[in-house]
Amino acid sequence: MSSRRRFYARPLLATAASIAVLTAVASAAPAATPTAGAADTALDDTYYQDALGKTGTALKSSLHTIISDQTKLSYSQVWDALKATDEDPANSSNVILLYSGRSQSKNENGGNTGDWNREHVWAKSHGDFGTSTGPGTDIHHLRPEDVQVNSVRGNKDFDNGGSAVSGAPGNYTDSDSFEPRDAVKGDVARMILYMAVRYEGDDAFADLEPNDRVSNGSAPNIGRLSVLKQWSQEDPPDSFEKNRNDVIFDRFQHNRNPFVDHPEWVEAIW
Repeated sequence: MSSRRRFYARPLLATAASIAVLTAVASAAPAATPTAGAADTALDDTYYQDALGKTGTALKSSLHTIISDQTKLSYSQVWDALKATDEDPANSSNVILLYSGRSQSKNENGGNTGDWNREHVWAKSHGDFGTSTGPGTDIHHLRPEDVQVNSVRGNKDFDNGGSAVSGAPGNYTDSDSFEPRDAVKGDVARMILYMAVRYEGDDAFADLEPNDRVSNGSAPNIGRLSVLKQWSQEDPPDSFEKNRNDVIFDRFQHNRNPFVDHPEWVEAIW
């Protein structure tokens, strides 16, 4: 096992530049915040109304009931769904690959070297659900990724540390874990925690739960929870992740990842 490095040990390289850009954007577009706030209020008044004011197991249970009301996709339908959910905002012909961050043609999907395929962020062997309709096809945790990088990640748990991943700058891996690039650390955490709330063992699939260990194997668990919580806090939802949540809700599954809309609920439950 490689030595572990804390998230803070390798700061976000773009933090200073991002702050400067965001400051400039905020001063130039003061109307953006009220619009977002109005959307959040509408969701709280409708979609999340039964979860408001709750914490712990009561909040988790309410959210499970809410997000379990969804349209389910087949595994073949996932291809076209990901072309919409992960579309490159700068090039509508491309998708953004999760770990590598590369913008790649939507048509270059498949199983060959250089293609992108369907990465199960909650590894499908953790609970043995495979590609079954349900957790195996839930696009809240399925993302486009380079075939070879997807293979490197395999079914490893998430943690800090390891050696650099070839072809995916900023990603690290060792024998038992995978660390994604800084820009999507929070995305990964919120996808994992969505799965833990959505799949509670009451629909013929395993009860998926995060824990604070690695090497979980085929158990219906993924870790490390403490690291995932830190990632969610340090990398809050950005415009790409929020748009993805909206596209899934509006066009495909008609359910939401509550931790994208309310990141504070991570700490309220875990």
